[in-house]
Amino acid sequence: MNQDSLKQISEDALKLAKQAGASAAEVDVSFGIGQTVSVRKGETENIEYNRDKGISLTVFFGHKKGYASTSDFSPQAIQATVEAACNIAKFTAEDSFCGLADAQLMAHNVRDLNLYHPWDVSVEAAADIAKQCEAAALAVDPRRISNSEGASVSTSEGHFVYANTHGFLGAYPSSRHSISCSVIATEAGAMQRDYWYTNAREAKDLLTPAIVGQIAGERTVRRLGTRAIKTGQYPVLFEAPLAGAILSSLVSAVSGGNLYRKSSFLLDRLGKQVTSAIFNVEELPHVEKGLASCPFDQEGVITQPRMLVENGILQGYMLSSYSARKLGMQSTGNAGGAHNLVVKDTGQSFAQLVLEMGTGLVVTELLGHGLNMVTGDYSRGAAGFWVENGVIAYPVEEITIASNMKDMLNQIIAIGNDAIPLSAKQIGSILIERMTVAAG
Repeated sequence: MNQDSLKQISEDALKLAKQAGASAAEVDVSFGIGQTVSVRKGETENIEYNRDKGISLTVFFGHKKGYASTSDFSPQAIQATVEAACNIAKFTAEDSFCGLADAQLMAHNVRDLNLYHPWDVSVEAAADIAKQCEAAALAVDPRRISNSEGASVSTSEGHFVYANTHGFLGAYPSSRHSISCSVIATEAGAMQRDYWYTNAREAKDLLTPAIVGQIAGERTVRRLGTRAIKTGQYPVLFEAPLAGAILSSLVSAVSGGNLYRKSSFLLDRLGKQVTSAIFNVEELPHVEKGLASCPFDQEGVITQPRMLVENGILQGYMLSSYSARKLGMQSTGNAGGAHNLVVKDTGQSFAQLVLEMGTGLVVTELLGHGLNMVTGDYSRGAAGFWVENGVIAYPVEEITIASNMKDMLNQIIAIGNDAIPLSAKQIGSILIERMTVAAG
């Protein structure tokens, strides 16, 4: 199904909504296909295909709102969806904050961000790639890497259309591809697992299967031989793949929904210091091939590059039109989330950060969801490596790390230059001055 067909469906739905008496309406129409091939121990294990499509319609009768959706693109189904949304709106309470995003904020010149690169990879070819990846992982240490959770190759592509009764109609295609691998190592009766992956908009930007497999194997073997540690207060270094979780916590705390519900540990902090002065976060929605790039948000609002945090000072919130109205502000083009967050590093490599921390903990895995968004209290299970005198000494597991997210953000003393390229959150390893580290 092509983009023109989806545009026509969106126009038909809006026309029917207006005919039914809606004062305003918005619709998004999407269509996508995908394929995932998984192998384990050199044999093809799973082949999955997906073919998804959907229409989501929201209608407004003044300040009353109704919503309905369907995966059926027939004229009869579209008509029924419009009727359902309109009927729901008639029975909902009025909400003076609901409605379309402001007309002057629409993205009338939709930029091409080079997001669409289909990968015509056959099942056989995908299986071969996955087998190469798994074989590279097993070859890292054939004696100790005794088992595999498998390797997989995924590809997806689709089209997205959004339209509303302001006269806005925007559309863009996108693609996403990935290779991943997870293996298991055994030593002295103890088992450990780890993994690695790569994803990109275009297949040629992926890491090679051999590199993904090698990294997965090396990460797994290095976790063998865990030892106990003493509970205490220590520096903690979150490696780059996990540092994004800290950034996500910050983003959640400055997102409109949590702010207007007063369920954020960063209430009323706009223009104030919220992190260490070395912390700078930029939102770059127009990066070509970016995994979180988009020319407009889910309400048609144009996206704009901006500083979210500058020298530790909060420069802006993450707002949809609804949350913006609740707060007496204007949409920031973040209906649907953030767009390519980039954190400036302080120049050190991962090895230099380990040396700088002296004695402490490197965290390579987090378990559970231990952040209280209201208070900022943070406690999570973790695994990683113990560091002594600036050198990684041995792996550790079944430990707990705890602090308060407000303190953690303000105690960031270094940010590594090892951010994962093409990630939606490009942030290097983060060194935090002090946290409570408890043995399991």
